[in-house]
Formats: sequence, structure tokens, C-alpha cells
Amino acid sequence: MAAPQAILADDERLMREQLRARLAEVWPQLQIVGEAKNGQEAVDLVQQLRPQLAFLDIRMPGLSGVEAARAIGNACHIVFVTAYGEFAIEAFEQGAVDYVLKPAEVARLQVTVQRLQQRLQAPPRDLGSLLDALASKLDSVAAGQPAQRHLQWIQASIGQQLRMIPVGEILFFNSDEKYTRVQTESCEALIRTPIRELVEQLDPAQFWQIHRATIVNVRAVAGVVRDLRGRQLVTLKNHPQKLEVSRSFTHLFRQM
Repeated sequence: MAAPQAILADDERLMREQLRARLAEVWPQLQIVGEAKNGQEAVDLVQQLRPQLAFLDIRMPGLSGVEAARAIGNACHIVFVTAYGEFAIEAFEQGAVDYVLKPAEVARLQVTVQRLQQRLQAPPRDLGSLLDALASKLDSVAAGQPAQRHLQWIQASIGQQLRMIPVGEILFFNSDEKYTRVQTESCEALIRTPIRELVEQLDPAQFWQIHRATIVNVRAVAGVVRDLRGRQLVTLKNHPQKLEVSRSFTHLFRQM
């Protein structure tokens, strides 16, 4: 029997790379024959390559994953990839092939693969009613959210391991000339992305630049103190380090 083939569709390159790597680990026989960064590219790839599976991110620019799935129809089995649990649960309960929550974890993906291997023995299901329900839910959630999409994960090296760290878990970023330190409550990692680029990608309501070399997660801030030299220092709720606030950013803490 020929090895099954699949395409991956996600507008975040790091997410595609991570899913590809995880799939290779848990399902080495699966061939990833194409990658798309939006829904229209996914539809085109399915028409050109005729894979048995399509992993579609629910939220993509242009055609969403739901709209792409509708255009694909029953040409292949659909797996929804999403960071939003409410979409994943509804898709699964109403009979979609399965779902993958971002970032893909090996244990959960193994369950998905087992189900997919069983589903491949039958023709793809008609997902018409499911797609209508998901489209409605997607519209209602989008209506309450800003259009701009901010960085959701950081791909970072911890020792010899490459990890996907949700940005909500990050306490602060601190940069030197070569690397940027990513600090969570439980670990420290290094990335090469400079502070000036991170500032443009992070949600400004949650992450404040307080120094040319430092960004802090506002939700992790316990307070601000002054040292003997009069400098403002940010203290954190669950980490002992104090972060210096440069003069250019002292206005952020005038109420403290």
C-alpha cells in the first residue's frame, strides 16, 4: 500500500515546521507533499497533488481554513489545526476527521494519527453542516477581536532541544549583542531575534519595552522600586530578577 500523502496549511512558518517535525516523529510513513501559507494555496495544492490528508489552520488570511475545507469538499480528509479550543472541540464532536491544537504535542498527535489511519480506510466525510457551524463561530469570535494578529509562540533553543514557548508564559526578553534571552518561570532559552523586531510582533497591551534591551510581560510585573541611584527597577511576581527601566520608558510607570 502506498504511503499516505498530506499537505500542511498555516500562515505561520514556524507552526508548519513544528507540525511537520512532530508528524515525522509520530508517523514517519506520512509524506508531506506540500505546504501552504493561506487557504487558497491549500485548495490549489489539493487540486494539484491529490493528497489523502489536508492539515488546515482554522484562521488564515484570505480563505480561512473553514473556507478552504469547503472548497476542497470531499477531495481528501480534513484535519483542523487551531490555537482555539472551542473550534477544535466542536469540529471533533461534529465528525471532522480530527483536530490538532497549537503547538502540536507529540502525545496528542499520536492519538490524532491513530484516528487518521483508521479514517483513511473510508472515503472522506461530508463536512457541510460542520463547516457552516464553524464559519458562524469564527465570525462571532473575530467580531470581538482586533484584526491585527500578534506573535503567539517563540521557537527557542533550550540546551540541545528546540521548543515552542507560548508567549503568554514568557516573563521577559533581555538582549545582548548576539542573542535574546527568553525567560519563563521554569526555564531560560535563547533566540536570535533582536528586541526591535520582537516589539513589532508582540501585543503592546501585554508586552512593554522598558529598555533598549528589555521587554517585560506586564502581567508578570509585581511592582517598581528605586535603587540607591534612583533608577526604576521592575520586580516580577515569580522570578527574582529585577529589570532596569531606562529613562526613555519611565513614563510607563508614573502611576506606580
